[in-house]
Amino acid sequence: MFARHRFSGWGRFGVFWLVAFPWWLALLPALAQAVETDSFAETYSFAVVPQYERRKVFAIWKPILDELQVRSGVRLELVTTMSVNEFGAAMKQGQYDFVFTNPYYIVKFHPEPGYIPLLRDSEPIQGVVVVARDSPLRRPEDLQGKTLAVPTPNAFGASLMVQADLADLYRVAVVAKDGKSHTSSYYQVLNGLADAAGGVQKTLQEQEPAVRDSLRVIYTTRNLPSHPVAAHPRVPAAVRETIRRVWLEMARDPAVRALLVKIPMHQAVATGFQDYQSVTRLGLDRYWVEQ
Repeated sequence: MFARHRFSGWGRFGVFWLVAFPWWLALLPALAQAVETDSFAETYSFAVVPQYERRKVFAIWKPILDELQVRSGVRLELVTTMSVNEFGAAMKQGQYDFVFTNPYYIVKFHPEPGYIPLLRDSEPIQGVVVVARDSPLRRPEDLQGKTLAVPTPNAFGASLMVQADLADLYRVAVVAKDGKSHTSSYYQVLNGLADAAGGVQKTLQEQEPAVRDSLRVIYTTRNLPSHPVAAHPRVPAAVRETIRRVWLEMARDPAVRALLVKIPMHQAVATGFQDYQSVTRLGLDRYWVEQ
């Protein structure tokens, strides 16, 4: 009785007007705009994997995110961590909205929390093994049983790929030692605290000349997709696509490109999860260390 009484009066009249005269459809664009504006008003965290020590990461990334924020209208807060382990643990829990991340984390943490790759450098990433320039170690085979300083045991190119290549191609096993960052790992070799260090070609090139010239590369891994900028699925699609579009526009500006090279990202291109699926076939989980 109650349901029929409610619907028999204004209910029928109201439904008739909503169906016959859909004036309310005119409100949808305004509503959508309001939702989008509200999404852009939020502040989104942007965390960067610590390839370098914390102050250098901040110095490189703060100007880039400031420019991105101005051009996109998306409010961004830079987050830095003390170690790759700390970064990876927080990313696994989905704490960050945007990340610049180890490529293996994209695969490892899929489908949960399922970060969505947006951008990457067109240049591939290559893991390298370096020794002191005067070291007697010359070939990958010489590394059997030696200490290898790595930014973290779970670093993609510098640790996982290096260890997999040495084992699969040369039947060599090393003792991985957590060096906390790429730069720190290189210094451990120079200070005699490790026999060799795992790194990536890009971070090696970014070292001070005195450091770079005191090291010698004795192994380089296969080419792999570069670190992506990725977004948590909770970030609205409109915000994700705005960041992608504006970043690509910025990359065409010579002044901004000079900032991006410091990441290093020499030529930004759009990307997606499909570019990282090949990583799943490399068997890197055997070297993954649970944090």
